[in-house]
Amino acid sequence: MMKKNKKLVVALLVLLTLSTGCTKYLSDENKKKIVNEVTGQSLTSNILCLPEDEDLLKIYEDNKDRMDVDYDSLKPCASFKPGDLKYNGLWESLFIKPLAYIIIKLGEFVSNYGLAVVILGILIRLILFPFTKKTLMQSENMKKAQPELQAIQKRYGDSKDQATAMQMSQEMMMVYKKYNINPAGGCLVSFIQLPILLAFLEAINRVPAIFEGHFLTLQLGTSPFVGIKDGNFYYIILIVLIILTTYFSYKFSMSTSTGNPEQDKQMEMTMKFMIVFISIASLSLPTALALYWIVSNGFVIAQNFILKSMKGKAETSRKKDDKVKEVRFTEHKRIEQKHVREDAKVSHSEKENVAVEKEQVINSQNKKNTKKKKKKHNKKGR
Repeated sequence: MMKKNKKLVVALLVLLTLSTGCTKYLSDENKKKIVNEVTGQSLTSNILCLPEDEDLLKIYEDNKDRMDVDYDSLKPCASFKPGDLKYNGLWESLFIKPLAYIIIKLGEFVSNYGLAVVILGILIRLILFPFTKKTLMQSENMKKAQPELQAIQKRYGDSKDQATAMQMSQEMMMVYKKYNINPAGGCLVSFIQLPILLAFLEAINRVPAIFEGHFLTLQLGTSPFVGIKDGNFYYIILIVLIILTTYFSYKFSMSTSTGNPEQDKQMEMTMKFMIVFISIASLSLPTALALYWIVSNGFVIAQNFILKSMKGKAETSRKKDDKVKEVRFTEHKRIEQKHVREDAKVSHSEKENVAVEKEQVINSQNKKNTKKKKKKHNKKGR
């Protein structure tokens, strides 16, 4: 059921992004991508607003017939509004245009588009934090539930009998309920997160003004490969940060075992492949997108570190509380046993006192009887 839900979510997202609003690249008459020779960036053909750089503007003017938008209807990025361009689907209207507008206005406010990308990247991650936290908690609970789920699957085997499958499903749902797992929860979180994150990347890619700006010594439209070739070796730091943040974000995410060795091995292989792939891709990634990638991964690393620290402290506190409870229970038991022993002693002592008193009463009665007998005997003798 979970796998079907995930596949459905992925299929919907792919359909949504491919059908409307995806980044499209400008091509020449030979269908080769047109590249900005200064930055090494493949130019976007469905830009949302006009660039300010004269050389870049001339490239677009010369190729406006090959663009996927009406070039003459485009406004300068500073004047861009989400409702300016014609309707091109929900994906673009609800996600990409509003985010592009926010990036532009935030860039104008802080006077730096690179800083705007960093700030907005952090804000988006903060908004998504409750959902990602829930995903991590679900992952932890799933890990705890795995032995019981595997035992159920092993018990029922590969039986295709409908009644058996229903019984197995009911038992698994009971385990999910026991560990507070929502099978569809991961799909819901993905459905909320992915459109926002993908739209943010799309918005960056389709606003030319972002790529014309600078952040520190880095030009936001320049790829590390071109930057290093031009003698700016600060782009090496950018590549290193992309690789390191990607590695540690995946490592933190994968550190929670699923409890299934085969699945853990597949996840590890996926992680290694993604690190190698992203490391190679980072050479041609525009700096603006690289900044977002570093900030996003950095936030994930910090987020996972904080959550794991909180979990560790909570676990330590729980163990401490359990130990205190155990000590209190032991002390209570010791005091209770002491009271029992004391009560037993008191009871025994009371019994002895009763016996002594009874014996004294008997002795006293015997003495009285003896005296009476003596008096009778003396009377008879007279």
